[in-house]
Amino acid sequence: MSQVELPTENYFRCATTGWMMEPPQVNAHDVVDGLTQVPLLLYSAAMKPARCVLLLRFVLLLQISLSVPIALEAAAAGSIDQAERGRKIYTQICWVCHQANGQGLPNVFPPLAGSDYLLENKDRSIQALLLGLNEKITVNGRSYQGVMPPSGLGDDQIADVLTYVRSAWSNRGDAVSAADVRRMRARLALEGKKVGDATAPFPQLPKAPAGLVLREVAQLPEQPVRLAVDGDSKRVYVLSVQGHIWGLNRETGELQSVLRGEAYIDPKRGDPNCVGMAFDRQRRLYLVVNQRDESGAIVTNQVTIFRTASPVIAGQPVVPKPWFQTSYPWGIGPFNHGVGNIALGPDGNLYVASGSRTDGNEPGENPRYWKGGEHELTACIWRLNPAMEPPALEIYARGLRNPYGFCWNDRGEMVATDNGPDADAPEELNVIERGRHYGFPYQFSDWTKKPYSYTPEAPAALAFTRPVINLGPDAGFDHAPMSTFDPHSSPAGICFLGEGFPAAYRGGFLVTRFGNLLSKPKDVGFDVLMVRLDPATGSGRSASVKSLLAALGRPIDVAVVAPGKVLVAEYSRATSNSGAGGMLPGRILELSVAP
Repeated sequence: MSQVELPTENYFRCATTGWMMEPPQVNAHDVVDGLTQVPLLLYSAAMKPARCVLLLRFVLLLQISLSVPIALEAAAAGSIDQAERGRKIYTQICWVCHQANGQGLPNVFPPLAGSDYLLENKDRSIQALLLGLNEKITVNGRSYQGVMPPSGLGDDQIADVLTYVRSAWSNRGDAVSAADVRRMRARLALEGKKVGDATAPFPQLPKAPAGLVLREVAQLPEQPVRLAVDGDSKRVYVLSVQGHIWGLNRETGELQSVLRGEAYIDPKRGDPNCVGMAFDRQRRLYLVVNQRDESGAIVTNQVTIFRTASPVIAGQPVVPKPWFQTSYPWGIGPFNHGVGNIALGPDGNLYVASGSRTDGNEPGENPRYWKGGEHELTACIWRLNPAMEPPALEIYARGLRNPYGFCWNDRGEMVATDNGPDADAPEELNVIERGRHYGFPYQFSDWTKKPYSYTPEAPAALAFTRPVINLGPDAGFDHAPMSTFDPHSSPAGICFLGEGFPAAYRGGFLVTRFGNLLSKPKDVGFDVLMVRLDPATGSGRSASVKSLLAALGRPIDVAVVAPGKVLVAEYSRATSNSGAGGMLPGRILELSVAP
């Protein structure tokens, strides 16, 4: 059985030029070291934890809790080298659902720490990674019914990651070998079962909308979480959650390592969760990093916004330094969405998304985690002045659970995606105005009911701004308006289409949806939406919402890179929860005006 290698920065797959067998030029500030260490979004991610998202969620949670320093107990379960290789794979692919501490998500994604399901039957675990899981299982006496796609990993990689999880978090399982995995592949093949392809191809491109052309630009060595441009019409920057940056020539598809996370992030503070990247008017680079600190009585999220002193120039050292730092209590369970998206506003200030630290203000049970619900620095959008050093932090708007993406239209209106709770409330799109409150944790979408017993009463004088109303025809509209998108679809990146686009698209927004990872009768998301906001102002806004591109491999971000040209970042290759490719790295697509 052929093996798929987790890509390194020395070999790149380029849609135009093919495989480059020579390593790119790197400077003294780059750290080049074998397998990529990735903590991630999904999902949100972009994304929220219950959707495995970033993501979302997103990474879509995308925006999202990360990395507990975990002691490897590998002596009883294979070599330390094998367990360390497995740790890297786990933080790249598995942690979004099962969490950095192996605790999973109650009733959705099972724990791996102390898991009888994992430790009692080695073959069953191997089979799960080969075939995926989409059925109810019982772990430690509790039922779970999330969705796990086939891993798409090769035999060596499956052996490594299972050896790691069977020896981490005080687990005492024995090692898994590549031979064990090969035997299981052969047995499943004899039974006629479809095994996840270790060399899963990229999906066929969907049909381009009228007047536009869609093409593949580059296939990526690791999962992307954010795109950014600095004014160079050819060069685009791609961020991975561990803080690595790739430079992409969007014309040729050539990828080059620009910066490694190890070069500027202190590993002693924990694995990084980095889902924010932007440039200011001086073309200085900003990077937002979250790290988990367990040194005190209460576990905290240490937030650093790094900034370069000068523009990023190809071939020259990139040296980000801490520009702004703060901290707050780490989230409850998997719900540390963290500080994520950062973008330059039309007023020249930087706006920063700070996601919630809870699902819905729950206190939690662990005494090492603050029980005060949301913190004054969470579930909000910050505003920072790039002319100040260090800057003063202003809370621009509150009540936003996980605003993975935001941008501005030609009227200067700020529009943000927002990921909803596990309680099946619709996902939101909000028009953001200074000083307004958007409901969380008191109200979700347009619901008037309380989703949880612990949902707090809103202060009597507090007024909420409602989400944008979806008037259809797509993304959850079912003969009745909703606020705004299908539950669990994990809306992520967003961009505004201005001059350079045909009239049918000009003035609208493109919104990526990472897609659900909860088991649902029908998948939602995995697409790019065209959203046209009504021209009114104030509360009670509405929009037409139409599916523009589907199905995609968990699209997580979108950016206008030149007049009439948009790039879409696919986080992975699977275009549904039953699709091939699992969480193998995705690609960059270009949607442009037809010649």
